[in-house]
Amino acid sequence: MKASLRSVRIAPKKANLIAKMIRGMTVSEAIESLERTNKKAARLLEELLKSAMANAQNNDNQDPKDLVIKSLIVNQGQAYHRGVPMARGRVRPMRKFLSHIELTLGVSNVEQKKEEKKEKAASQKPKKDVKKDSTIKKSQDQEKGSSSQKKTTSTSKVSAARTERSRSDKKSSPKK
Repeated sequence: MKASLRSVRIAPKKANLIAKMIRGMTVSEAIESLERTNKKAARLLEELLKSAMANAQNNDNQDPKDLVIKSLIVNQGQAYHRGVPMARGRVRPMRKFLSHIELTLGVSNVEQKKEEKKEKAASQKPKKDVKKDSTIKKSQDQEKGSSSQKKTTSTSKVSAARTERSRSDKKSSPKK
């Protein structure tokens, strides 16, 4: 379920912009969005996607509706070296890049995830013993909370008394 384009005449930066747009989409959504996009890279990726769909259908007997774009990689290929004339007979060099594009399709995991959720729901049944334990824990937590509140109030009284002593010591000390 793979298809690739080698040394296609488009800059990899431009092709990667469109590739980002369709990564992870289903095949039908990707074709729909590529048809609406007015870019050269969209035309190239659209034909590549249709080729990968045909490969999946003929070679692996897959239904194209269930396929998802697993990976879409755009790499830089060779570069054409060209030049633009400048003043005094000089030439400004230009590089025109080529791209290598690889597309891999896979079966969507939506159906598999639904089946797994159903199996988990059937295997997990609520246990009544767990609920009783949780109510016991709540009552124990409330008792602990009340004892911790007592501790905090006693420490606050002590700290308040210390601050009063330090204030009175400051007032009574003579200034130099």
